[in-house]
Amino acid sequence: MLRLTADVRRRMVEHCLAGLPEEACGLLGGSPDPPGATVVYPTRNVAESARLYTVDPLEHLRADRDAEARGLELIGVFHSHTHTDAYPSPTDVAQAPDPGWHYVLVSLKYADPVVRSFRIVDGTIEEEDVEVS
Repeated sequence: MLRLTADVRRRMVEHCLAGLPEEACGLLGGSPDPPGATVVYPTRNVAESARLYTVDPLEHLRADRDAEARGLELIGVFHSHTHTDAYPSPTDVAQAPDPGWHYVLVSLKYADPVVRSFRIVDGTIEEEDVEVS
């Protein structure tokens, strides 16, 4: 299970909506155990694509340093699917960089954005519950 604060969920969705028509992305900071995101780091999608995302490496470094300064870790990444369901694409699976991370998808396919989280290990996708508090 991944716990998100209501503010983290709201900021992820706002960043994804602001990124339209391209996919938006960002990183999540928090505690790995129990897994919970308390900080969101919206980043630029350097792929500038409606079908792909690439987190800006410099913004990734800044987020990592900020999380460490707060005594947190980067625990995952989020990105939007602008017209499809919140489920990892084959590209998402191929580019999943860390088996310990949470991969959060925000689908903008419907009027109410859908947020789901997955673990991706060795190409295997496993959905996990998301609790917003």
